[in-house]
Amino acid sequence: MIYDFHTHTFLSDGVNSPIELIRFASVAGYKCIGITDHASYSNIDYLITSVKKDCKLARDYWDIIAVPGVELTNIPAKSVDELAKYAKELGARLVIVHGESIVEKVEKGTNWEAVNSKYVDILAHPGILTIEEAKMAAKNDVYIEITSRDGHNLGNGIVAKIGSEAGVRFLINSDAHSHKGLYSQGEQKIVAKGAGLSDKQIEKIFLENNKNFLKKIGY
Repeated sequence: MIYDFHTHTFLSDGVNSPIELIRFASVAGYKCIGITDHASYSNIDYLITSVKKDCKLARDYWDIIAVPGVELTNIPAKSVDELAKYAKELGARLVIVHGESIVEKVEKGTNWEAVNSKYVDILAHPGILTIEEAKMAAKNDVYIEITSRDGHNLGNGIVAKIGSEAGVRFLINSDAHSHKGLYSQGEQKIVAKGAGLSDKQIEKIFLENNKNFLKKIGY
């Protein structure tokens, strides 16, 4: 079964409505999908209020765990903890921080602030992940993303290498911006192998990390 904790809808820069994307995911064999549109103070209240309702609707009628969340994107690095806390208070079950991808000019220090926040659940596409950032993520139970998203995935190799040295917990996410970007059966394993993860590490993600992460965020 497919667990994918990072996707986007037309509430930010995606294509589908939240319920539509959840439906496509359910048909594709997803067990769990995170709806995590780009957020800051300008839209976070509306996002969380709206997405919570569609996620509950899906959970009530379909066999899929739809998780309401946000991806804090291109915010001041020092504001990460503050905004992540605010998102949780509004009812976001999942808070992702848009990491220092090598294809975007994310403020330096964002990775560090994310892995030091008790309100952040995932650091997405962190780019040139440092060993210090990775060790702090492992210590604070912040999961690190391996992604299939074009551009962001250029950092997968070093993220896998440094993260493995530090003992971080990996997740394989699509960062899909439409139903066409959702995973098909077996695709996550290919992404993980392409990043350089071993068969043992990949098996751990599928059998342990996904379920432990769900417990971490209250499911």
